[in-house]
This record gives sequence, C-alpha cells and structure tokens, in this order.
Amino acid sequence: MQENIIEIFSSIQGEGKYVGCRQVFVRLEGCNLDCAYCDTENETGRHPHCMVEEGAGSYNLVPYENPLTPERTAALIARAAAGVPHHALSITGGEPLLHAPFIRALAAHVHLPIFIETNGTLDEALAACIDCVSFISMDLKLPGAIARPVWDEHARFLRVACAKDVYVKVVVAAETADADIETAAHLVADIAPETLFILQPVTPYGGCTAPAPERLLTMQRLALSILPDVRVIPQTHRMMDLL
Repeated sequence: MQENIIEIFSSIQGEGKYVGCRQVFVRLEGCNLDCAYCDTENETGRHPHCMVEEGAGSYNLVPYENPLTPERTAALIARAAAGVPHHALSITGGEPLLHAPFIRALAAHVHLPIFIETNGTLDEALAACIDCVSFISMDLKLPGAIARPVWDEHARFLRVACAKDVYVKVVVAAETADADIETAAHLVADIAPETLFILQPVTPYGGCTAPAPERLLTMQRLALSILPDVRVIPQTHRMMDLL
C-alpha cells in the first residue's frame, strides 16, 4: 500500500478545540468537495515529491519521492517530530478519509494519537478506521460554500464520530445566512448536543468575505440558543504566519 503525500511537518494546531497544541501534520491528496474558500492545493497526482520538515520547527523542507508506504511515512513523521513532544498526528488534506486504509495502516506504525481533520461527509470511511482515531475535527459545510447541501452526509458522519473526541467546526462568512447557522446547530443538537460547536470566520479567499465582529456575535447568539457550547475561533496559524 502506497499513497502520495503532499507534506509532513511540525507546527501548532491553528484551528478548533485544540488550537495551540503542537502537532505533526500529514497532508494527503484529493478531496470529494470543492469549497469556495479552500486555499489548499491538493489535486490528486500533482505531487511527485513529499516535502518533509527535517527537524521540528526548522522550516527546512526536504523532498522525498512519492508514493510512500505507511512504514516509510512513519519514519518521516518521526524525523519531522524529533526532539519535541507532540500532542497528536494530524492527518489532513484535502479529505484524509479518502485514504482510510492508509490511515489505518499508518496508525500501526506511529506512537502519536491520530487526529483527523475532515469535511465530515464520509461516514463509511470513518467507520472503517475509527478504532485507530483519537480526535476528530469535523467540518460542517454550509450550502453557500459548496455545490450542493450535504446535511444528510453530515448527520450520518456525526453519528459515527460522536463515539470519539469530536468537535464541529463551521466556517462562516459575511454572506452566511442565519437559517444555515440554525440548521447546523439543530443538526448537532439532535445527534450529539454536548459536542463543541465552533464558528470559524473565513480567511478571505475565493470571493468569500469575513464577517464583521457584530455579525459574528449574532451568529454565536443564534447557535447558543440551540447548543450549550459555541465558540468563535479564527485560523490562528494564519495570524502567526506558521506552516
């Protein structure tokens, strides 16, 4: 089993519940969605080499030829993490659950807990590897950002994910409708009401505009009328210009 990997590096988790924690990041190719605000180049087959940070925090990126086996990937993860304790191994993309068998194989060769950053639509893929996953960062995609609504996919996914340490992250823009915030909050409340619900103001890209401060507070008020734990957390790694 082999996969193309875009990059492996050590940095700070910049989003969500575990913001500020030191993690190793593995970025996989490909995605099943096409979000308007996505700023990550993850097209399948476009990465003949995996860029690996040689030494945690060094920013010294060295190319290794793709594709990589789980065993080789684990060795490169150890190289990127060397000398620094890390909270977890964050597997991201793209959509990492397009590669669930690889994630399962990789987990057998690493000692860090597995943290999945996912768009929250591939419930069967999650079920296939959930026993080796510790943390799930689940995006909940609003209709304004994608070609078609995926509410049903999100509901099925959360029913599987709530067996683990999961939080839900909703990227919001100036254009985000109140009704979409309420629908998202009710979806979570109906399935796993104690789940942390995070509103993440969009980092402007692809024509999306960041919401004004008063708009963010309105969105949070709406969600708090439905759920007990709603937080506003931006992409902090963008503020600090981190990998």
